[in-house]
Amino acid sequence: MSKQVQTASFLLRFTQNIFEDEKGESNVQWRGKISHVQGNDQQSFSEISDAMEFIQKRLSELTLSSIEEDATPEEKEGILNKSMDIWKRLAKSYPKMVVEAIKDPKAQVSQIQEQISSKAEEFADRLQLESLKPMTKSDFNDLTSQMSDLAKAVKSLQRKVDKMDKKIR
Repeated sequence: MSKQVQTASFLLRFTQNIFEDEKGESNVQWRGKISHVQGNDQQSFSEISDAMEFIQKRLSELTLSSIEEDATPEEKEGILNKSMDIWKRLAKSYPKMVVEAIKDPKAQVSQIQEQISSKAEEFADRLQLESLKPMTKSDFNDLTSQMSDLAKAVKSLQRKVDKMDKKIR
């Protein structure tokens, strides 16, 4: 079976609507939109489980499109199951994490950092490092640039979280 590298990126956008109901009580409604970056398709949702289904469907399609045509149905199912293993674990914890992040963004940033640190070794073990090509200078420069952009985005998000935190208090 040939090795193929596939990328799937998703963008989640949340919109909060604070309103008074007919009794004059304040309510909050969260809505979202999820986009598959490479496929340019998107879907609106009001339940995070709908966003998770959207992601799972796109990842399954991507995996199935990468499997050689002469693979048996059993081979296809086995590859799909292996491909979805990490996703299944993420899908179980992600909805709770999103809700908690909305409630207390600062605490969730710390929790996510801890989860990443604790899982780094596990993911490193799963990677087949020998199959990766050496990084070129161009790859390194691209990665450095992307990391710089990511750091700026995180800093911007942190400022927004701090601003929201001040408004809540």
